[in-house]
Formats: sequence, structure tokens, C-alpha cells
Amino acid sequence: MSNELIFLLSFLIFICFILALDLGLLHKKSDKISLKQAGLMSFFVVSLAIGFYFILTSYGHLLHGIDSIEKLQKVINAHHHPVKIIPGDLESSIALYNHNLGLEYLTGYLVEYALSVDNIFVIVLVFTAFGVAPRNYHRVLFWGILGAILMRFVFIFVGAALIAKFSWIMYVFGGFLVFTGIKMFWNRNEEEEIDSKNHPVVKFANKYFNVHHSFVGNKFFITIDGIKKITPLFLVLIIIEFTDLIFAVDSIPAIFSVTKDAYVVFFSNIFAIIGLRSMFFLLAGIIDKFRFLKIGLAALLTFIGLKMLFHIYLEEWGFTTTDSLIIIISILGLSIFTSLLFPEKKKDRKPTIKLNEDDDNY
Repeated sequence: MSNELIFLLSFLIFICFILALDLGLLHKKSDKISLKQAGLMSFFVVSLAIGFYFILTSYGHLLHGIDSIEKLQKVINAHHHPVKIIPGDLESSIALYNHNLGLEYLTGYLVEYALSVDNIFVIVLVFTAFGVAPRNYHRVLFWGILGAILMRFVFIFVGAALIAKFSWIMYVFGGFLVFTGIKMFWNRNEEEEIDSKNHPVVKFANKYFNVHHSFVGNKFFITIDGIKKITPLFLVLIIIEFTDLIFAVDSIPAIFSVTKDAYVVFFSNIFAIIGLRSMFFLLAGIIDKFRFLKIGLAALLTFIGLKMLFHIYLEEWGFTTTDSLIIIISILGLSIFTSLLFPEKKKDRKPTIKLNEDDDNY
């Protein structure tokens, strides 16, 4: 069994443990997630993500089984790491490689986590439009995260294979991200709406499946007169998966601008995804207060797209992973700081979710 497979399987087992902990222990006593629970879970998941950074900076070379200068050079060339080997000094060269690998992971994690904020706003709209009971948010988000992990796994490793085979795809990804960033900035003030009756997923389900038209507790399926039917809660789950699929088209190419190592892309993606649920419960009621965040995310996507388009020149100029991390933190920090410094005047606000409201009607 290869080092990559052992590393990947160990990581997946660890993630399964975290999800089982989330479902079995942290969600055992209550159907609703309080801000305190969400805060503790967010702190726990972010701490794990940061801890994984230190694992990579110490043992990252074990991922690809690096045990010689030749193998190290081969890995660096294969994944285009901006690392210069110290001739004849394997230990110091590995230290430089591990440090850069950790920075690539941390930068990718930060990019994915930031882009997840926009995903949260869409999830808020979906829950509001379909009238989902707050006590069912956790169930939908938990299974949605599992589906997202599977989709990201396929997307990332297929994308890595395509980039390795067709280098020009980097320019396609870069141009797409620049377009997406400009479009996000242009449409930043448009009100987003979810039409629960005419959504494509709802139309497709009504056409090809038996759909029950009212919620039945937290059930995804119900059998009536011997006929198994889909409940609206399952439709909401599918819509959220569909939403994540759309966001993955932006976020995965964005992380490939940071690193070409598919395993590092996958690690950073998954840690951000498992933190999405707790971040949702923290931000769902206040996300509209970050009025300049859309501009920040637009600038972030544009920067990443330009980085992909001009990556050859940037490498020649000595542009490092640390430089990318500093720029990304600056963009996000400035958008959040200005949002808090210049709050939006009171008016008709975008929909938010009250997490502690009574939901006994469902």
C-alpha cells in the first residue's frame, strides 16, 4: 500500500470519527443547536484544522514517501512547489518542503472557509423559502456535508488528473474565476431569492418521483398506502447538495491556484466543509451585517484567477505561498473590518434565520 493511500485512509477515518462525534455526542441531547454549542464546535473544528497544519509541517514528507533528495525533487517538480532544495542536505530540504506544504494547506483552507460564507447565505435562503423547522437544520446539514465530501473527493482528484495531463486547463480555471469575481462584484447588490415552487430540483422531483407535499418531522422519506414518497426535507437536502456542487466549481479551482497537490487540496477542502455546519449556526442570524463581504470575496476570486493566469511569471518573480496567504488574509480582513466600521443603515434587511424560534408546527 502506497504512502499516499495510507495517509488518505487515515485522514478519512479521522474525519468519520469527527462526524460520528458530531452526530452521536454533540447532537444527542437536543434537536436545536445553540450558539454556545455552535461556538464550541467551531472552535474544536478550527483547532483540528490548525493542528493538521502542524502535522504537515512536521511530517508532510511522509505523504509522498520522500526519503531522498531525488524523490523530493521529483515531488516538487510534479506539484510545482516553490521550494528550492539544498544540495546534499536532505533534512533541511525536507524542512523547507514541509513548511511550504503546511502553508499551502493553510492558505487553501482559508480560501475554502471564506468562500463557504457565501454558501451559508444561500443555505439561509433555502431554509427560509421552504419553511424548514430550525430543529431539522442539523440533520439536513449533516447529511449534506457527507454528500459534499464525496463530491469533493471526485472533483479534486479528477481535476488534479486533468491539470497534470493538460496544463492549459489552469488558464481556463483562471479565466473562469476572474469572470466569476467580476460578476460577483457587479451583482453584489442584487437581492437573491429562492422560488420553492419553481426550483429546478423541485420540478424534476415532481415530474419523476412521488413527492409528499408537507413536512413529516425530520423524515426524508415516508410510506403512504404502500407508496414510498420523498418529503420536502429531502428536497431541501438535494438543493443544498446542488448548491454545494455549484460552489465547488469556484472553490476547487481556487485552491488549485495555491497548490497542485491533490491531497493537500482535499485536506483543506474537507476541514473547511466539516466546519461549515457549525459556522452556519454561528453566522446565520448575522451574516447580512457583513455588507462588504461580497466585495471581498469578489476581489479574492479575481486575485486567485489572475494568479492562475500569470502563475508562470509569478514563479519567475519569486512569488511565494506566504505572499498569497498575506494577500488573501488582507482582502478578507479588510472586507470584514470595513463592514463592522461602516454598518448598513436600517432598512428592509435580507432574510435571516432565528435559531431559537418555536417550530412546533413542523
